[in-house]
Amino acid sequence: MEKPKTYCEAVVLMDNDNVHKMYHDNEYGFPIEDDNELFARLVLEINQAGLSWTTILKKKDNFYKAYEGFDIEKVAAFDEEKFAELIKEPGIIRNRLKIAATIENAKRLLLIQEENGSFKTWLDEHHPKTREEWMKLFKKTFKFTGGEIVNEFLLSTGYLPGAHVSTCSIYKQVLATKPKWL
Repeated sequence: MEKPKTYCEAVVLMDNDNVHKMYHDNEYGFPIEDDNELFARLVLEINQAGLSWTTILKKKDNFYKAYEGFDIEKVAAFDEEKFAELIKEPGIIRNRLKIAATIENAKRLLLIQEENGSFKTWLDEHHPKTREEWMKLFKKTFKFTGGEIVNEFLLSTGYLPGAHVSTCSIYKQVLATKPKWL
């Protein structure tokens, strides 16, 4: 059998309880309205850098617990003691730069919310942009947001096209959930 060319082709071959199949069918490419959930997706993408997405999906619940449900206000208030706890937490990725970026990005998101009403509004107000324009914007706004992280964050939240191929069984569902301007 030929190696699958897309994420959609790969998950068709997986069991329904596979973390990739569940993510693909229920989350990937679907718009997210809630700021904390958008923050969660950004943090998960940051933590995936240099690792497999399988690792992140398997640790997802641990991330939610360690980062207090990705409540932006709570994470922005994390201090050195909480940072030290996170470094020792075996259920997440214990990378100092990624943990520091998560806390700093929460602080930056509070400013974005103050200035724009919400992270979602900020994203919507900047849409549409090319992939390159988004990457420049994220690079100047957030920490630890390289090209691939930004690309996957935007694909996975519906801001860039291409999360699903047109022959994918989920494709029409994703299209139906997107605002007409996306």
